[in-house]
Amino acid sequence: MSRQEQAMRRHFDEAAARRGFSIAPAQQAAVERLSRLAGELARPAWTFPKPPRDLYVWGPVGRGKSWLVDTFYEGLPDGRKRRLHFHDFFRRLHDGVTRPGVRHDGQSAVDGALDELIGDSRVLVFDEFHAHDAGDAMLIARLFRTLLDRRITLVTTSNYPPAGLMPDPLYHHLFEPTIALIEQRMDVLDVSGPVDFRRLRVPDEAGRRFATGLRLPPDATALAAHGLTAPAPAEATPVEAHLRELPARAVRGDLVWLGFDALCETTTAVPDYLALAERFTTVVLDGVPPLAEASPDGRQRFANLVDVACDRDVRLILIGSDPLASPLPTGQTPPRDQDRTASRLAMLRRPDGVPGTAAR
Repeated sequence: MSRQEQAMRRHFDEAAARRGFSIAPAQQAAVERLSRLAGELARPAWTFPKPPRDLYVWGPVGRGKSWLVDTFYEGLPDGRKRRLHFHDFFRRLHDGVTRPGVRHDGQSAVDGALDELIGDSRVLVFDEFHAHDAGDAMLIARLFRTLLDRRITLVTTSNYPPAGLMPDPLYHHLFEPTIALIEQRMDVLDVSGPVDFRRLRVPDEAGRRFATGLRLPPDATALAAHGLTAPAPAEATPVEAHLRELPARAVRGDLVWLGFDALCETTTAVPDYLALAERFTTVVLDGVPPLAEASPDGRQRFANLVDVACDRDVRLILIGSDPLASPLPTGQTPPRDQDRTASRLAMLRRPDGVPGTAAR
């Protein structure tokens, strides 16, 4: 075992101990493989003809996938590494490909955009890779082929095994060549296990803004108890999002107050939520309906907003119905990755002020 591999293994043990955990049996194989990868990456590139094999870490929500790859990333030396949430990476990739007037000196638009995003990175870490949108299937396929053909080591997490990507049977066949490429070129690590870390308290979770978020009923007393007052009509103002303006009910310093209908029941998308997260540390969303009363697209946009807020550590305050108290009737379309959304909402304080559960 190389010195770098030993150091990474110690780093995992120490990181777990700081959070009051020990490495779960279902995580041991992933820890060993990620530690071995750290040792492989420490070797000069010219000493071996092929780059280290890429890693695809998957398992159900709450099994510590993000913690595993984040800990691995933190334990690598600084420089030539990049970690991105898949939503954010794909937003930037789209922007780079479609930006008007950009020339890529004979390269394809995708290759040129990747050069801007990745630079000389040797390691790229994606969190929560997924493929649901048939319109993006071909771009994702090209992205994977380009990354895997470069001397860049890719480490990604997903809630699905490769064969479970692009689950819509109408479009699954479009993604089968990419699935085959993943299974051929990446080591697939299953971290499924009986322990759901969402149900365990984490001592340092209080240091995260997202974990200080709230789920409140729509009455002045509840708002006042948490230092909030409903916006006056004169506070209404447009805010810049991604290539559009959104009608905010108020902007108070680094806090933006928006209505559910304005943010989730119109044609907004993940790039808009990322733009808000880059400018504001707190997002207040009022008029949250029972999820059964929202449109399917509204439910999915809401889930995407929660996803971005958690990943970018934005405090999210929800005013209205408690999303976790209104399950969908049979036959209603749930958001994609609804378990992940529920686990993240559970981190927010309930109306009675009781802290939610932690997520790992």
